[in-house]
Amino acid sequence: MIIHVANPIYDSVFKYIMEDERIAKTMLSALLKKEVVHVTVRPHEYSNTTRDTLSMFRIDFAATVREREGNEKKDRIVLIELQKTWLNTETLRFRQYLGAQYSNKNNIREAEDKGFAYPMVAVYLLGHRVGNIKEPIVYVNHDVFDYNGNVVEDGNMEPFVESLTHNSIIVQIPLLHGNVNNRLEKVLSVFDQTLVDGDTQQVLKIDEDKFADDNDMLYVLHKLTAAAANSEMRQDMNVEDEYYKAIEDRDTAIMQRDKMLKERDCKMAQMDERLSQQSERLSQQSEQLSQQSEQLSQQSEQLRNMAKALFVNGLSVEQISNMTGIDIDIIAKFIG
Repeated sequence: MIIHVANPIYDSVFKYIMEDERIAKTMLSALLKKEVVHVTVRPHEYSNTTRDTLSMFRIDFAATVREREGNEKKDRIVLIELQKTWLNTETLRFRQYLGAQYSNKNNIREAEDKGFAYPMVAVYLLGHRVGNIKEPIVYVNHDVFDYNGNVVEDGNMEPFVESLTHNSIIVQIPLLHGNVNNRLEKVLSVFDQTLVDGDTQQVLKIDEDKFADDNDMLYVLHKLTAAAANSEMRQDMNVEDEYYKAIEDRDTAIMQRDKMLKERDCKMAQMDERLSQQSERLSQQSEQLSQQSEQLSQQSEQLRNMAKALFVNGLSVEQISNMTGIDIDIIAKFIG
């Protein structure tokens, strides 16, 4: 059966579903590929109350993760720093937020006299592509190596190391095209923007039957359906649409202005090139005229010397003119 659900790429919708512990556990378990038995939203999770040049939704979790060590299961707390954005984002903004989390004293382990912090995983849900990476989801995990490049066993589990490094998970939402090959892709399929219904991005059209065997995903769809029917939620999405349209209009104006400036700069550069070429040609012509003037001066000097020599040898001005073809008045000037 086809159902219509609210699009979780909207900040308001995403916040609404992720505040539900069951959905948060479903999402984080799939991302971490580990069993999350308990999750709590950290204080100051919704830091997008003031808008600037882009949307940067941030929400922090403390997740209790159950891991197997040998034949035993052990629970450990992991901090999840989740950041979601629709637009191309400066990495500096991500780094600044992570830096704030590293310096947050609330992230220090309880009863830890050495000041070791909880291990942290940064999750990025991006509404844009990252370079040429073609995989929709990538994991950036740091290992510990010795001098020879051998992995140091349990190095990553050392509290000192965990306090100073973190792993990352990057999700490229535009690459979620309905391909479901694993649990995570199934969970993230509710973000597939190819399922947008109609002219607005606010609603997705999803085949509920594809999730008939998954109670957790049916619960997520139920929550998203409720969000789609909630008038306040739709109003919040309208506000986001207005905000992003304002950004798009601004960016379009900036792009058009930049295009005009680029075209103007290109025309000015071409004009400068033409002026430079004209100046070079004029310089060459001036040099040629100077050379011709010098040649004429030399020829005039030669004629003067020749006329003087002929006059000294007894020829008259008329005879010299007939012999050389030079005007009589000029010869008169030559011989002074």
